[in-house]
Amino acid sequence: MLGVDENDFYEVIFSKKEKLFKGHYENCSFVSCNFHNQDLSNSKFTACVFEECNLSTANLKNTALKTVVFKKCKLLGLNFSDCNPFLLSIGFESCVLDLSSFYKLRLKATVFESCKLQEVDFGEADLTSATFDACDLARAICKNTVLEKADFRTAYNFSIDPEINRIKKAKFSMIGLMGLLDKYGIEVNG
Repeated sequence: MLGVDENDFYEVIFSKKEKLFKGHYENCSFVSCNFHNQDLSNSKFTACVFEECNLSTANLKNTALKTVVFKKCKLLGLNFSDCNPFLLSIGFESCVLDLSSFYKLRLKATVFESCKLQEVDFGEADLTSATFDACDLARAICKNTVLEKADFRTAYNFSIDPEINRIKKAKFSMIGLMGLLDKYGIEVNG
């Protein structure tokens, strides 16, 4: 249903689309859409769901993502740092986010569930109380990152330096403790 402005969309289901107009999308669903390398700058997404979509290398300059969930999406090389930080709220389920950046973003209580997060930049981000459930964090960058109360109990392949990150009350499994000791080059045998 078209809103007041021709680029305002409310409760619309977009399926297998390959182009989006700049505008405001509220309570919309995007299913199997290919927005690879699209310019999504200055658009607003509120309470939207992207499912099985490809947004790899899309331009997110000043894009508003408010209560947006990505499910089974390909999000390679996305610079979420370019998004409008005001009320930024996102969640991810079974997504591939390799080479994406969350640099300096405030992402308190963000949920990453069964995601591939290889070489993702979390530098200087605030991930207080974030959850990394069954996530692959190989070569992910955490430098001056706030990870207090974050849950890494089922995450794997991470390497987090406790000396340059805030990890007070973060949760780790016994096996995951090796990810905190990588820089020391020690071996722990079970």
